[in-house]
Amino acid sequence: MPDRVPDAADRPLYEIKANLFKALAHPARIRVLEILSAAGGPTPVSEILADTDLEATLLSQHLAVLKRHHVVSGHRVGNAVFYQLAHPKVSELLVIARTFLADTLGAQRDQLEAIKALPPVQPPR
Repeated sequence: MPDRVPDAADRPLYEIKANLFKALAHPARIRVLEILSAAGGPTPVSEILADTDLEATLLSQHLAVLKRHHVVSGHRVGNAVFYQLAHPKVSELLVIARTFLADTLGAQRDQLEAIKALPPVQPPR
């Protein structure tokens, strides 16, 4: 019996989640998602391009990754292509990530301040 590549239904959920996070694992793609989240609806590629300062071909590749993983959806109207978040929970995911990072950085800042408050250490003589 030949080996076959398992489809999404055959893969464990943790593997599917890992692939989702891989799709999100680029600063440009996070920026695109933030732009789409702030827009709240279909956004033309020209607007995304202006807000990211990416080259058109590079933006197209990032959008393709996000679309392939069902994070964004796109449709054409005449010559323009519009993208939007594929699910409203993507915005929530961005907020949760930002909150997590703010909390983590805050805890690190607190630790740094605690170290600064320690008495100075004298080098051995």
